[in-house]
Amino acid sequence: MKHKAFAVAVLAVLVVAQIAEAGRVRVTRTGPRGRRTTVTVRTGFPIVRPMPHVVVRGPAVRVTPRVYLAPVVFTAAVVATVPNNRVWTGAEELEREDGWTDLTMNIDRRGDRMFLKIDRGAAQINFVEVVFENGESQVVDFNDRVYGKGTYSLIDFRDGRKIDHVRVIAQAETKESELSIILTS
Repeated sequence: MKHKAFAVAVLAVLVVAQIAEAGRVRVTRTGPRGRRTTVTVRTGFPIVRPMPHVVVRGPAVRVTPRVYLAPVVFTAAVVATVPNNRVWTGAEELEREDGWTDLTMNIDRRGDRMFLKIDRGAAQINFVEVVFENGESQVVDFNDRVYGKGTYSLIDFRDGRKIDHVRVIAQAETKESELSIILTS
């Protein structure tokens, strides 16, 4: 009987905690493109500035950020060609009418270098968050700058890390734009 009471008490605490966490986000429905909300970041997130109101798109993630590594400032290093040893590629389309969009791409692959490709128009990017399978998170700060078509070196992992997912906060600066993440090994 005591075990049942303890289990009920723990369950009640978890439900109340989830409701309190959900109460911090203002959400309005926008239709098939996703839900609109303010960008949600966890305690310790390395970028301290007001976050935009976004349309959220993407699947649920398996790993949530546990520890944030020191942020990396994006340097816009354009590459002529991407190496042939691609292990994963994902693409998402942005439309100017959506405004800021929070895109999540599940990768679940090991790699040593990541690229960002912008196609079919320019995009303004706030940040990219790379979450590793062990819960470490590397944030690449784009500082809300606009970048044109091209393939950019995003981040290198010398030790060949396993990436769980990538989160991109961006908006199309032209009628539409396509963002691709490419992982190589």
